[in-house]
Amino acid sequence: MDNGSRPLLGVSLVLSAVFIFACMDATGKHLAQSFPVPFFLAARYIVNLLLIIVVFVPKHGWALLATKRTWLVILRGVALASSSLFAGFALKAMPVAETTAIIYLAPFGVMLLSGPLLNDRVRLSGWIATALGFIGLLLIVRPGSGLSPTGVMFGLLTILGTIVYHMLSRSLAKTETTMALLFYTAIVGTIVFGAILPWNMPALTPQGLDAVLLLALGGMSMVGHFLFTAAYRVAPVSLLTPVNYMHLAWATLLGWLVFNHVPDGLSFVGVGLVATAGAGNALWNHFSNSPAASLEPEEH
Repeated sequence: MDNGSRPLLGVSLVLSAVFIFACMDATGKHLAQSFPVPFFLAARYIVNLLLIIVVFVPKHGWALLATKRTWLVILRGVALASSSLFAGFALKAMPVAETTAIIYLAPFGVMLLSGPLLNDRVRLSGWIATALGFIGLLLIVRPGSGLSPTGVMFGLLTILGTIVYHMLSRSLAKTETTMALLFYTAIVGTIVFGAILPWNMPALTPQGLDAVLLLALGGMSMVGHFLFTAAYRVAPVSLLTPVNYMHLAWATLLGWLVFNHVPDGLSFVGVGLVATAGAGNALWNHFSNSPAASLEPEEH
């Protein structure tokens, strides 16, 4: 099937993927209230790795380990593991909607760095979108917003880790297979969080719903990425990129339903500005037939 031949299916797959990632955000915030962040991240990566081995190794075999720039592939995994850790601490300290909106400023950083590092031309629409996104950030983290300064700091660190991860993803996509990148991401995260797990064991063993959610995190991660990858096989990047920002809508909805939190007026405007700037820039690029900077929605 040719890429772009089933746009409605592609949009549906991305909507499903970012909903799953928003569910992971809400799950992470819930678990962070009772367990050390590295503990539930270790569970997520271990389960994710086991599922990849069970589902994909029988078909792909040793090809999952085949890379041409192994050290950069490993560095990409470290960047994602770092951003996962920082995002976990950010979610522990801040509401889901605001945290997700702050982290979604990473695409603007990638867009701006793509100029000098990847020789991509940043259009005027990109600069305008970046300015609007930054204004949205200021509204979210403004004095009096009630957000934890520590949480904001971890949110900004998540942005840095995410930018490194996606810059490496764009570079490595030219030489590495998608399955190898997914496999190494799971391996690196398992090693990183497995290594520090002995110092981050919870005082009480997870029971009931918490135990189910711990196991579900890894499964949601694999399914979300699978749906996202499948979407880009059936629809063009420029069409699907704006749909990624539905992650913010899902996060806001789940923050209300699960934690009974709704952003205040100015924060809500800030979240909306970030989403509008990102989606608007992507739509402009799509209809002007200009390449849009595509970032996979990150489950952190």
